[in-house]
Amino acid sequence: MGELDPLVVDAAVTDRVLDVRHRVGRPVKAELFTKDTLGELPWPDTEDGAYARDYLVPLVEHGTEAFVTNVATTYGVLLVDGRIVLPVSVNDGEQGNAWVCSPYTHYVTYAGEELRVLGSGVLRAVLAAALAALGALCRWAELDRVVLVNNWLLSTNLYPAIEPAHERAAIRFLRERFPGHAVGFCSVNRRIDGCVMVPGRRIYLVRPGEQEARHRKRWRRDLRLVGRRGYEVVRPGEGDAARVVELYDLLYLDKYSRNNPQFTERFVRETMRAGTITYWALARDGRIDGVLGYFHRDGTLTTPIFGYDTALPQGIGLYRMLSALVYQIAVDEGLSVNDSAGAGEFKRLRGAVPEIEYRAVYVGHLPWRRRTGWVVLAWLLDRVAVPVMRRYEL
Repeated sequence: MGELDPLVVDAAVTDRVLDVRHRVGRPVKAELFTKDTLGELPWPDTEDGAYARDYLVPLVEHGTEAFVTNVATTYGVLLVDGRIVLPVSVNDGEQGNAWVCSPYTHYVTYAGEELRVLGSGVLRAVLAAALAALGALCRWAELDRVVLVNNWLLSTNLYPAIEPAHERAAIRFLRERFPGHAVGFCSVNRRIDGCVMVPGRRIYLVRPGEQEARHRKRWRRDLRLVGRRGYEVVRPGEGDAARVVELYDLLYLDKYSRNNPQFTERFVRETMRAGTITYWALARDGRIDGVLGYFHRDGTLTTPIFGYDTALPQGIGLYRMLSALVYQIAVDEGLSVNDSAGAGEFKRLRGAVPEIEYRAVYVGHLPWRRRTGWVVLAWLLDRVAVPVMRRYEL
């Protein structure tokens, strides 16, 4: 008798439990809708369902590159159990994609750019050699042949309320639909059964309404800078889309890396119009100098759009003011904040707690070469990259 796949066995047991809890006699089902079939998708009549429809329909219908210029992917919508909506990107090894779609860009190209912050030239040289070897491993294992689940094409992807049975149903469906692709879940902070846990970034989590007094004092002092510097908090309109993109680019592309998502003015206008991202700006004398765009899901807020005029003196405190504004919004709405990566010391001084974010990747259906590549990658990152991230606040 052949060996049973543990994922299938576990999923069958979980599905039976879920049947009793949700809909007796009906297993958890997953369906994928693409550009040609999107009109057949029965969008759930929920807040998350409406949000997903408003955000995803334009990207699926018109293509991702119209909204994020450095993302070439086949984009679709996965409906699980008739009520969980998760965007899916499918890549076949395309070159030059932003790190949100390309594991190679994430773990090799972008990581190589991060080496510049290291103070030790010897350490930079050693890690550069290690990254060259890692790049060869990634190409050998074809890491960019991957389906990424819950990929909103953003640096931080928040999840709706989801259960392990939903994840298992998604894996079962996608490994059969795309037998030559790894199946990964983006922005994961916990283990997913049956998956290789691949470290990605060191992010920061905070609940501003429950911080210690010393932490609240810091960001509230930052917030008072708005008035002291002569700024006002305003809602930018569609006519400000070019300035929003410019400020985001100055920070995320010019200062950090052009391998970050490169959003277009159309993306900003579309998300403003649909209300899928809420924008606020810091303006003085009629000019916008800083901007943030946020959304929230299942009690957590994050800011995929964030930027300011980096040519202005650092002493003005635009980053401090924008960050404090995010915390105040979270307090007002009773939310936690996923404060993404970077500026670790600044965020810790305001009460944020660091945590390693992962991609959870299912590879059990792939040939040994490709499985080995993912397992070795996870092992190396866990033992080399994670200690470096913690040491240098990357």
